[in-house]
Amino acid sequence: MEDVPALDEDLKKTLGPATAKVLAEQLGLHTALDLLHHYPRRYAERGELSPLTDLADQLDEHVTVVAQVADARVLTFNGGRGKRLEVTITDGSGRLQLVFFGAGVHKPHKDLLPGTRAMFAGKVGVFNRKFQLAHPAYELLSADASDRDAAAAFASQLIPIYPACAKLESWKISKAVDAVLPAAAETVDPLPAALREGRALVPLTEALLKIHRPTTKADIEDARQRLKWDEAFVLQVALARRRHADSQLPSVPRRPTPGGLLDAFDAKLPFTLTEGQVTVSREIFDDLATSHPMHRLLQGEVGSGKTMVALRAMLAVVDSGGQAAMLAPTEVLAQQHHRSITEMMGELAEGGMLGGSDRGTKVVLLTGSMGVPARRKALLDLITGEAGIVIGTHALIEDKVRFHDLGLVVVDEQHRFGVEQRDALRSKGKQPPHLLVMTATPIPRTVAMTVFGDLETSVLDQLPAGRSPIATHVVPAKDKPHFLTRAWERVREEVENGHQAYVVCPRIGDDEDDPKKKKAEEDGDRRPPLAVLEIAEQLRRGPLAGLSVEVLHGRMDPADKDDVMRRFTAGEVKVLVATTVIEVGVNVPNSTVMVIMDADRFGVSQLHQLRGRVGRGSAPGLCLLVSEMHEAAPARARLAAVAATLDGFELSRIDLEQRREGDVLGQAQSGVRSSLRMLEVIEDEEVIAQAREEATRVVAEDPELEHLPGLRTALDALLDTEREQYLEKG
Repeated sequence: MEDVPALDEDLKKTLGPATAKVLAEQLGLHTALDLLHHYPRRYAERGELSPLTDLADQLDEHVTVVAQVADARVLTFNGGRGKRLEVTITDGSGRLQLVFFGAGVHKPHKDLLPGTRAMFAGKVGVFNRKFQLAHPAYELLSADASDRDAAAAFASQLIPIYPACAKLESWKISKAVDAVLPAAAETVDPLPAALREGRALVPLTEALLKIHRPTTKADIEDARQRLKWDEAFVLQVALARRRHADSQLPSVPRRPTPGGLLDAFDAKLPFTLTEGQVTVSREIFDDLATSHPMHRLLQGEVGSGKTMVALRAMLAVVDSGGQAAMLAPTEVLAQQHHRSITEMMGELAEGGMLGGSDRGTKVVLLTGSMGVPARRKALLDLITGEAGIVIGTHALIEDKVRFHDLGLVVVDEQHRFGVEQRDALRSKGKQPPHLLVMTATPIPRTVAMTVFGDLETSVLDQLPAGRSPIATHVVPAKDKPHFLTRAWERVREEVENGHQAYVVCPRIGDDEDDPKKKKAEEDGDRRPPLAVLEIAEQLRRGPLAGLSVEVLHGRMDPADKDDVMRRFTAGEVKVLVATTVIEVGVNVPNSTVMVIMDADRFGVSQLHQLRGRVGRGSAPGLCLLVSEMHEAAPARARLAAVAATLDGFELSRIDLEQRREGDVLGQAQSGVRSSLRMLEVIEDEEVIAQAREEATRVVAEDPELEHLPGLRTALDALLDTEREQYLEKG
């Protein structure tokens, strides 16, 4: 019997150094176990040909196709000195050209005779407006079956097509898998036996054999179902253990004082809280009253009143003698929050000492660009406890920032921060402070369960009364230039009616220009993205001449940024031409129209966020998405989706389906991207929800997983040191 490779054995030993090097460098596969979890992307049947019609979506990608040679001919050029072999292959629905040059034409000319079936692998290119593969690698599929039954069996055989790379074709990966497949028998099954049997899932060894070498389509389905459960369950166990560990940490219960600061604030509110705000506030107050730290994610539609909910939570903590810190991703947003919170609180934001009889407290701002005297005063107010609330940027995280008694950390727009930054702020409490994480990017339920599974989730999906609807339209600037002319007329009309406007561009356009621009110019395929400074100048000279047009972007001096925002908020500036610095938190109710230039260069969720800056008052909002993309382009379909609905959760689902969940998870949950190979976050909602329930139950019964060694092993593999730290800091 041949030696069975050990699961953790380096692939060099089994496959040799050359193949192992390519697998490690190109595909991140280092051990036999890694290779066993490198699943086929799809399966080709010898009797059915692969769809060549899909290649339009895979330009410049490495593909593997199974097809039949229709014809082959050798052409000469350079007076007969050069030779080119052109082979046309077909799958019945489409045709594709293969080309070979020079000395490389002889072997394929002999092998690729009309009627021959083979697998071809190469990079999809375009020549003379036709798709082609230049010098593809190929593997002939012989059909030497002697009788009809054998021929039928041969025709229905499933050929695994693996995610491959230029240096290693799918069939070579397949041969490498053959070498490690016997090791599948050594895998430790992470699923508790009762769970596996209760859900009729095949054992792990069987699943691995069936995914790599299926004999029927039912085999593939069995294997996929089982492997999805592994991924969902092991990840949910990691998150459930995190939640369990958090529930064991000590924290100071924070309850509002009857007749205290929160009651005084509520009494002076000029409006009634929405039902959603009342419900979510109750959930938060219940968490704050417990003796272990709250870990809550508050997601709300743009303009649903999250800041109000967060402020009431901060006031409850100040009431109880603690301090609250709000971390914002940009100075513009920190200043905006500071301004709006002090305005909402009025005289309550001008209090003396914490817990003093005047019921007020001090609200301080702390940003990196503050002058030394103001900064020193803010730091002193924090350490003495005179300031109950601090709003700041990354400057809050610095070592010299000390608190008297930090009780609550509110993180706004969490996706802009690394976990280390959140953790650094939380570590400033004498005991772990409560944590409220906010996002205005709606997250589908399954992503929330997968990416933020260690946080309890609250959702605000109701808009406050008096908010106006926002009409959104796509402006096809290239096909219908008069539409763009009309867009600027609409902006002028809104300003003449006493309102204000935003114009958003993807780029700044100053000396330190973005590398994206350079790349676009080098490629020569698309013009550089439109820039704030250029568009502002064009508008001042052209369609918006005579109106006060100002710019706002991230590289401006902070004092200038604050000055522009103040004047825009006060209504002195009528048109603000900006980058996405205005994406979150900027609240100017008098702004009614937004024009987004090169809208196709923004993501769906980002467009939804930007659009939320208008229609915040009683006048209806208008958002115009300007694009030069052709009507049939996928980017235009994205814009049409944004124009068709104001439902952020629906849009986030569309966004996720287009970007593939790997991108989302890769950004949001360090290291987990590589562990989700089979699970599809949107499609597998049911599996994830069930896995979360099972994981919570298992961890409640056995937090250390002492009776589940297989699960413990799988968890260790998923959570190497870096990922373990990541989840702990989450």
